[in-house]
Amino acid sequence: MHDGEESAVEEGVVVRKRRKGIYILPNLFTLAALFGGFYAIVMAMNGRFDMAAIGVFCAMVLDSLDGRVARMTNTQSAFGEQMDSLSDMVSFGAAPALIAYVWALNGLGRWGWIAAFVYCACAALRLARFNVNTGVVDKRYFQGLPSPAAAALVAGFIWLMTELGVERGQDNWLTWTQVTWTMFAFTLYAGLTMVTNVPFYSFKDVQMKKSVPFVVIVLIALGIAVINIHPPIVLFGVFVLYGLSGYGVYAWRKSRGQQTSVISTSTDEPDERGLHK
Repeated sequence: MHDGEESAVEEGVVVRKRRKGIYILPNLFTLAALFGGFYAIVMAMNGRFDMAAIGVFCAMVLDSLDGRVARMTNTQSAFGEQMDSLSDMVSFGAAPALIAYVWALNGLGRWGWIAAFVYCACAALRLARFNVNTGVVDKRYFQGLPSPAAAALVAGFIWLMTELGVERGQDNWLTWTQVTWTMFAFTLYAGLTMVTNVPFYSFKDVQMKKSVPFVVIVLIALGIAVINIHPPIVLFGVFVLYGLSGYGVYAWRKSRGQQTSVISTSTDEPDERGLHK
């Protein structure tokens, strides 16, 4: 065989690339968060609204861990990012909307399912915008209320009312009509705030690997103790404050003449520029 023929054979050899697998550890957390959202829907269908709310909160904790685990173990992947978004849509989009509708909003007729749909649609829009704007948003802030916090507002109110003895469809220390319209207001507020440009602190600049003063550990222990006094009241109160904090930051920046947008750079896509104003 001539040298030319040998080189042709060598060039014609098909070299198969090694198949890239899926990182198990971060995706296990994502799947666990997805299960939390699915569990919440199942519990709501069975009338266990307290357990449904707890399922949403568990999904929120697990969702906050998968990204950190991926970064700490250097196992980030495009697959993981997409999986995380789909999980968030179920756990923090569809699940809270369905739980709120089954618990109270279905008593409002068309207004009830409209509020539930607005929340669900805003969660989808917020997640899509987050994925598009990942490279241009100031990492210290979220553009709009993050979907886990929005879900905590909706599910937290249901959990709180259930723990305070408010029976579904019955007048207690609050009339059921009052409870229903309050649920309506929380659902719309949480949904619409997700798609605003209001900045919410992301806590992403908190470095877990750095050493901290001893007093910080003491404060964390005190925080855990306070939450255990009455988890529904404390957690709901915390997320109500967080849900209002963005507007406080927005008003403070506006009063000082500072930029209120969290977009740090412009995008190259002309069709997307309108999203960043």
